[in-house]
Amino acid sequence: MNRLKTLVVDDESLARKGLTIRLKEFEYLQLMPECKSSREAVEVIIEQKPDLIFLDIQMPGLNGFEVLKAVQEQGKKLPIVVFVTAYDAYAIKAFEVRALDYLLKPVDDARLADCVKRVISEHQQVKDEQQDKLISLVADVTGQDANTLLEKLAAGENIAANEYPDYIAIKDSGEITRVAVNDIKWVDAAGDYMCIHAGDETHILRRTMKELEQDLNPKLFQRVHRSAIVNVKQVEKLCNQQNGEYHLQLKNGQKLKVSRSYKYRIKQLILS
Repeated sequence: MNRLKTLVVDDESLARKGLTIRLKEFEYLQLMPECKSSREAVEVIIEQKPDLIFLDIQMPGLNGFEVLKAVQEQGKKLPIVVFVTAYDAYAIKAFEVRALDYLLKPVDDARLADCVKRVISEHQQVKDEQQDKLISLVADVTGQDANTLLEKLAAGENIAANEYPDYIAIKDSGEITRVAVNDIKWVDAAGDYMCIHAGDETHILRRTMKELEQDLNPKLFQRVHRSAIVNVKQVEKLCNQQNGEYHLQLKNGQKLKVSRSYKYRIKQLILS
């Protein structure tokens, strides 16, 4: 068979080069020069017509879906697309429903091999089936920021309505760390960032408290203050101070102030 012209698109240098190196192991893939920006990717896809692209979703400028829309607007056919994402659980389920393939960062070798083998063995069939689905998907989500479009994808499918991610992806200095949600003890705000206290480590997450709260199961995680969320299973006791204020004491000795507006809900969860 003819080798598939393959393009890797990612604004992160290490992620881009790491994926390219591993893709070189597949003899049926003809690797093209990598694209480090979404704008460059649009030009390359239109002019050089790759057969297959590994496309990061969240990038500066255009996100992955907007890249595909820009190609469509030029009247060009879309190649086979494998999305690369740091999002877990609900977002991935939404992709699966639409039969689009994906790779979760950091990319697992076995998962990558399965993905490439399927694309190679079913090249034409995959390409034909993906066209309409990609067009529909891009039409649904273009114009939203990456976080919002993933939430919309999940909200549009009943299977994701009551599910929450097992991991939180935290991007820092070109690296992505997957933090197990069950390991999170509490979260507090630090200006425009969230401090995720998990295990014995503290991770800095560049999201708002409201956005993070939507990813956490409310039966397990509760707001105790406008700038703090606690894992209820980590609570040892609720203390009433002489001035009428309350605070929580966690199993590790950490104390968190409880706002009056959250006091009743916290009591109910602790007693349940």
